[in-house]
Amino acid sequence: MDFSQLIQHKQRRWQRAAVVMLLLLLVASLSYVMVGELFVSPFEPMSPLEQKLLLDLRLPRLFAAIVIGAALAVSGATLQVLLGNVLAEPGVIGISGGASVAMVVVLFFFPESASPELFMISAVIGSLLFTLLLVSIAKAMRLTTTRLLLVGVALGILSGAVVTWAFYFSDDLSLRQLMYWLMGSIGGASWYQHTLSLVAVPVIIWLMLQGKTLDKLMLGETHAKQLGVDVARLRWQLILAVSVLVGAAVALGGVIGFVGLVVPHLLRLALGTENRMLLPLSAISGALLLVFADTIARLALNSAELPLGVVTTSLGAPIFIWMLIKNHH
Repeated sequence: MDFSQLIQHKQRRWQRAAVVMLLLLLVASLSYVMVGELFVSPFEPMSPLEQKLLLDLRLPRLFAAIVIGAALAVSGATLQVLLGNVLAEPGVIGISGGASVAMVVVLFFFPESASPELFMISAVIGSLLFTLLLVSIAKAMRLTTTRLLLVGVALGILSGAVVTWAFYFSDDLSLRQLMYWLMGSIGGASWYQHTLSLVAVPVIIWLMLQGKTLDKLMLGETHAKQLGVDVARLRWQLILAVSVLVGAAVALGGVIGFVGLVVPHLLRLALGTENRMLLPLSAISGALLLVFADTIARLALNSAELPLGVVTTSLGAPIFIWMLIKNHH
């Protein structure tokens, strides 16, 4: 097999994987809107109750899972190239925590003004500040993988402490309810909240189209500049895009970890590192993972609903431990 045949073979593998993932996402989405406390059959006329359940509860929640999963997976894949670290992920390195701190600050000091739009703006600002801080520290100190993770974990602990203090001193029921939601939940997703999706989806598409540029960036900044890439400008664009996506994801569904870590890493192991194919497939696979995880969250218990973040953490933490052991050197 010569080089051109090898390239064509790899492209066909990526294309087959994309078709399979799309079909799985379609099946998972259909199953998602059908199952629950009340089963909705696609082969029988729906009652008014079933129509209301489908349109007002399950479909907004399904679309929230798809948007959040795609946003986190694409953000994770982008951060891994930007930081040169396969273990980078918004939840692990504290960026999601920065978004949650900003949202809690808004709800604590400006409860009358709370709205999905304000939550998203504050979450984007919080995630942007944490991203800038992490990138600055990583570049200035030339951190190793282990030290970068430690700094990220420390930022996550700091954000968690701030949120805990806010909950402790608050007697506002809405702020206390926010604590459960910040564990990761899309149970309250509504069509009105999908104004956030109108911002996130174009950013997801833009990032998916940056695959060839990210492939050049993976060669190193010097080689990327020689290939015509404005590295400084690209870096700021990627930081802003990741911050918008993480902010939108946290504002829509709370802190949901490990999606941006597990999905791109497993795809790289299975198919390769070409970002122009990896980013679109990460978006599809991230959406599939979150739809599957929220199905488990809805159905695992009879009397209650599991937080979505707990389910994704339970799925992702063992893989993260395996990755740490594998990359111990």
